[in-house]
Amino acid sequence: MLTPSAIPSESVPAGPPPSPLPNTEPPHDCPLCPRLVALRESLRVEYPGWWNAPVPALGDPDAWLGIIGLAPGKHGANRTGRPFTGDYAGDLLFATLAKFGLASGVYEARPDDSLRLEGAIILNSVKCLPPENKPSPEEIRTCRPFVQNQVAVLPKARVFIALGQIAHQSAVKVLGGRLPKARFAHLAEHRMPDGRVLIDSYHCSRYNQNTGRLTAEMFEAVFARALELRGG
Repeated sequence: MLTPSAIPSESVPAGPPPSPLPNTEPPHDCPLCPRLVALRESLRVEYPGWWNAPVPALGDPDAWLGIIGLAPGKHGANRTGRPFTGDYAGDLLFATLAKFGLASGVYEARPDDSLRLEGAIILNSVKCLPPENKPSPEEIRTCRPFVQNQVAVLPKARVFIALGQIAHQSAVKVLGGRLPKARFAHLAEHRMPDGRVLIDSYHCSRYNQNTGRLTAEMFEAVFARALELRGG
C-alpha cells in the first residue's frame, strides 16, 4: 500500500470522484464562513494545484453505515478533494473498511485510485479546511445543514459512526438526539428517537494513533459492533 508519506505534499492529484450525493453539497466557492474562505483563498495562491474547496461525500448512496468525520485535513482531503485521502488517518480508516468488507479496490492515497466503498459513506461535519484543524462552533453550526441534507437522503443508513467528539456532537444533533444526554466515549452507543444508532470512536488521527489513545484493535471494535447492530 502506498502511504501518504510517499507522496510529496506539493504534488498535484487528480480531481476527486463525483459526490454520491450531488444535490446536497455546498458550492465550490462556498462563501458562508469568512475564516474558512480566507484560508481557502490563501491556499489557492500557495498551492494552485490542490483541491482547496469544500470536500464532497465519499461512498455508497445506498449505504447502511454512515461515517461522520470532523473536517478535511490540510495535506489530506483539502489537497486531494476526497475524504481521508492522502493523510495518516486515511491509512487506518480505509484498511479497516476493507477488512470488514466495506471497501474494495486498492487505496493508494490518491483520489483516482481504485478504492470504492460498499455499504458505507463518509461525510464531514465541516466541509472546508479550518485553521489548525479546529472549526469554530459557529462554523460547525453553519455547515450542519449540509450534513443534515445528506443524512436525509440516506434512508438505508441506520448505523452511524462518529470520529471524535466534535463529530459526535454534530452527529447527535443531525440525527435528532440530545446533548449532553448522549455523552461521547469510545465505543459508546446512542440510540436516536427514530431508532438509528450512533457509535462513538476516537478519531483515527496521527496523534491518537501515535500516542496509543486509539489502536487498530480499538478502531476495528467499533466497526465490528456496527456490523452486529446491522445484523440485529
